[in-house]
Amino acid sequence: MTPDRSFSRLLPRRARGFAGTLALVAGVLMLAGCGGGDSSSASSATDALRHVSANQQDAEQPQASNRPYVDPVAYSMNAKDGLPASQVAEKAAVMHHQWKSGKTTISYTTTTGHLTAADANGNPEATMSYVAYTAPGTNGAPRPITFLYNGGPGSSSIWLRLGSFAPTRVATPDPLLTNWPNYPLVDNAESLIDTTDMVFIDPPGTGLSEAILPNINQQFWGCDSDVSVMRDFIIRYLAANSLSHSPVYLYGESYGTPRTDMLALALETADVPLTGIVLQSSILNYFADAIEAVAITLNTEGLRLDTDTLAGYYPGYAEVAAYHNQASPPLIDQGLFAYQSQIFATGQYQDFRQYAQTWVLSQLGTPDALGTPVLPPTRTLQSWQWPSGLTLQALQGYFSINPFNTSLIPGTTIGRYDGRVSLPNSDPRLQNDPDPSDILIAQPFTTVLATQMPDYLGYTAPNATYLPLNDRIIDVWDFSHDGEPLPDTLPDLLAAITLNPQLKILAENGFHDLATPFFTTEKELARLQTVRGLNPDLQVNFFQGGHMTYLDDVARPKMKRDLVNYYAGQPVPLALSLWTLPAPWQDESSPGTPTATAQVAATQ
Repeated sequence: MTPDRSFSRLLPRRARGFAGTLALVAGVLMLAGCGGGDSSSASSATDALRHVSANQQDAEQPQASNRPYVDPVAYSMNAKDGLPASQVAEKAAVMHHQWKSGKTTISYTTTTGHLTAADANGNPEATMSYVAYTAPGTNGAPRPITFLYNGGPGSSSIWLRLGSFAPTRVATPDPLLTNWPNYPLVDNAESLIDTTDMVFIDPPGTGLSEAILPNINQQFWGCDSDVSVMRDFIIRYLAANSLSHSPVYLYGESYGTPRTDMLALALETADVPLTGIVLQSSILNYFADAIEAVAITLNTEGLRLDTDTLAGYYPGYAEVAAYHNQASPPLIDQGLFAYQSQIFATGQYQDFRQYAQTWVLSQLGTPDALGTPVLPPTRTLQSWQWPSGLTLQALQGYFSINPFNTSLIPGTTIGRYDGRVSLPNSDPRLQNDPDPSDILIAQPFTTVLATQMPDYLGYTAPNATYLPLNDRIIDVWDFSHDGEPLPDTLPDLLAAITLNPQLKILAENGFHDLATPFFTTEKELARLQTVRGLNPDLQVNFFQGGHMTYLDDVARPKMKRDLVNYYAGQPVPLALSLWTLPAPWQDESSPGTPTATAQVAATQ
C-alpha cells in the first residue's frame, strides 16, 4: 500500500446519471493516494528526547544504554474515539545504533513513542506517535531537523520511513515484483542521517496517534484542522528537545505536499521560522487534477480545469508508454522525451479541449456520464504520432473510454503510482487491489513493520495495532480550504515565502508517477511567475521512478545527492528554477500578491 492508494481501488464501471455514478466511486478516489499501567524501563518523552537530542550530545561521550518501552495504551483510530487524558503519557523507547556508508560511520539514536500536541492555550489535542532518528552534532553547530509525513489523507508515515532516507529501508525490486512479498530490511546507504535529524509523524487516526478527549479523531480529519494539529506537534517536539536554534525543514509526500504548503504558513505565522520545505510527488491544487476534483465534489465544478488535467497527465503517461516500448523512435533520454511531450501537450492544448471531459470521466470509469463520449478519430491520432513520439497503440490507450492504466497494454494493468509496474489482468492479486504498484509494497512494508518496531525500535504496544492507512479518514475528510471546496495551496506557499523570503523550496518528481504527474506540478509552481517582484529559492528536479521515487535503486542515490546539496544551500544540478519552468496554464489564476497574501496570513 502506498501513501495515497485510494484511487487505485477504483474499478471501471458504467452508470447513467452523473451524480449517481460518481457517488458510487466517491470515497475511493480521493487522493492520497491509517489505558493501563506503566513500564519500568520507560521515561517521560521530554526526558528521553532531551537525553538523545543530537544537539545536546557530545560526539565523544560514551553511548547510553538502550531503553525499550512497552506501551500499555489501547489506542483507537475510530472516528468518534478519543483517549482519556488520564491515559496520555509522553513516553518513548530509546535505542542506539550505528550507520555506515563507505568510510563514514555515524552513531545515531531512534526514539519511538508519543508526544502531546496542544493548542495555543495549552489544551491537549492529540497524542501523536512518531519515530525520530537523531545523531550528534559536530563543531558545536546545531543539526537540521526534518519533519516527514505521507499523505492520503489518512496515511501514517510508514512509507517514507521504511522506504526513503532513514538509516534502514525495505529493499524493493521496484519496478519488478521479484520475490514478492519477501523484501528484506537493509542498511540504507542513501540515508540522510549524515545530513539531518529526521522525525516521522503519524497524523491523528493513523499509526498510533489518537485525539485526546473531549476531542475525537474525526475533528482532525480536514485540511485546516489537520494542519493545526501537525503544527502543534512540531512546536511541542522542538520545545521538548530545546531545538529553538536548529534549522527546521518539512518533507511531505503526495497529500503531504498541500499539507506542507499550508503547514509552512501555519508555522511561520506561529513564529516558527523554517529553513526549507521539500515537496515530493505534489498535488498542490486539487482543481488542477479534475479526476480528483470530480470525485470529491460530485459535480461539474470539478471539471473547471479538465483540459489542464488531460494535458498535465500526458507527459507522465508518455514516459510510461516509452518504458513499455511504445515510443517511436525508441526512447533515448528521459529528460529530452519529457520536454518533447510537454511541447506536444502544450501545442495541442486547444485540440485537447474538446476531448477533456470524456477523458476525465473515462479515468473515473464513467465516460458517458454527461452524454456521448467524444474521442479523437483514428486519423487525428495518426497525425499525432510523429510530434508525440508515441505509437498509435499508446495514443489510443490514452484517448480511450477506458482508464489508461488498462488501455495502454492489452490484457495488462499498469500501476498508478508507478506506471512501470504491471501485472496481467489474470493475476489474482488484482482482485483485491487493482494497482500493481500498490501491491508492490503494501504487504511487504507492513510485514517488515511488525518485526522492526519491537526489535530495532524497541517499542511494542500489545493493546493496540499500528494502522498504516485509515480508509475511514478518506471517506469523511473535509477538503475545504480558504473558502473553496478543495485546496489550492499556491496562495499558502506564496504567503509563506512572503513572510520568509529565505525559505528554500525543493520539488521532487518521478517521471513515471501517474498519480501526481510531474508536468502538473511544474505548471502549478509556475503560477508564482505571475507575482511581480517574487524571486523564491525554488528548485525542481526529476528522476526515473514513480510516486515513491526513492524506491528506485537508480533514483535514490541521485535524490540523496540532490538533497545533500539542498541542505547545504547549494544549487541542485540540472534542477529547474521558477523562471525556467514552463509558463502556467492561462486559465489558472495567480496565487495572489505578496502584500495581500501576507495580510491574509497574518489573520490566520
